[in-house]
Amino acid sequence: MAMRDKEKVYKILFSTVYPLYIKKVESKSRTQEELNTVIFWLTGYNQQTMQEQIDQRNDFKTFFEQAPQMNPNASKITGMICGYRVEEIEDDTIRNMRYLDKLVDELAKGRKLEKILRA
Repeated sequence: MAMRDKEKVYKILFSTVYPLYIKKVESKSRTQEELNTVIFWLTGYNQQTMQEQIDQRNDFKTFFEQAPQMNPNASKITGMICGYRVEEIEDDTIRNMRYLDKLVDELAKGRKLEKILRA
């Protein structure tokens, strides 16, 4: 991925994508609470700290840089997302974004929360 493309991706606002995640999971009979559980598991955010990220309109690069604690089990998230093997993505921000995309997809596909959280 070219640097200019990466910079575009970095600048995507978490606050604009989060409602799309909600819509996606709710359309598949999952809940916003389940979505938040997945996001909190991956990033270490809680309701208050994630809401601060939304209110500050932080981009994904900032969202992940300021994450309280990326889950050490995130590396267990493998497979294809958007045509890329998630475990082969070298850029930390983009890999973390794809991890989140993969978790949201698994939630929307009806996978059990315990499996999604790599328990």
